[in-house]
Amino acid sequence: MIQIEQLSKRFAVQRTGASGWRWPRAPKMWVQAVQDISLRAENGSITGLLGANGAGKTTTLRMLAGLMQPDSGRLLIDGHDVLRQRSAALAQLGMLSDARGLYPRLTARENIVYFARLHGLSDSQAQARADLLADLLDLRPLLGRATEGFSQGERVKTALARALVHDPANIVLDEPTNGLDVQATRALRETLRYLRSPAGGSKCIIFSSHIMQEVERLCDQVLVIAQGRIVASGSVPELLQSTGQPDFEDAFVQLAFASAAPPAIDSGRTQPAATQPGALQPYTYVGSADPGLVEPAVSRSGEAPCA
Repeated sequence: MIQIEQLSKRFAVQRTGASGWRWPRAPKMWVQAVQDISLRAENGSITGLLGANGAGKTTTLRMLAGLMQPDSGRLLIDGHDVLRQRSAALAQLGMLSDARGLYPRLTARENIVYFARLHGLSDSQAQARADLLADLLDLRPLLGRATEGFSQGERVKTALARALVHDPANIVLDEPTNGLDVQATRALRETLRYLRSPAGGSKCIIFSSHIMQEVERLCDQVLVIAQGRIVASGSVPELLQSTGQPDFEDAFVQLAFASAAPPAIDSGRTQPAATQPGALQPYTYVGSADPGLVEPAVSRSGEAPCA
């Protein structure tokens, strides 16, 4: 089971002029990528994170995987705190990120076995897991081939086998169907349904996507994320009922875009007198509202909001 409690993350960005020139002495501007997100993903269930690009899905999942430090909040994997018990927590997690991260000169088997050894499996155990996952994911014809030149579907299957090699109880997939054809998408969907079932280990699965049809067909619970916040949650029938829409895409648009929250925070602007010192206040600019500014550029530290 995965629990996220009051998770927040912001990023510093730098102002630029219309020509792209950065203002070196300008006050920092902050973009709130994730704000007070809480969720509970149960075993034997597929929980969908549904949101437009830039909604905060990937940032949330990267913090869950220990790849990024949150500003506040708790992340628990089978009761283990990701921040305080990192090794114990991540040992129970299999992560399929948007960047598949395969070593191109290694074969599919070598990629899978290498990660199995990193998780502490012996060579014989690693080879056995590679064979088992090859049968589950239809990878047999690919095991002896270098992953360089793999199709997108072949890369996803190999990366998923790598994520499952230590048999984790919890699986996180960040937009896994991006770039997949219909056949590969259907095969992935069936694999996830099997892993959710008692026969597949009743895994806890979190599935991130911006594709309504995938979430509608696959997920038991759906969390709609917009501008870093969860704006709605429930099963697909519950979300349809709450919006009065017969079509899930129409329901999503109504939930995600009905109200716009301020996307950025500017610590350099003059705050109202009643504001506490250091408190964060909304900062909004559009077009002619501040003609000397354009979209904020990534800071020199490399920090930037993630989708």
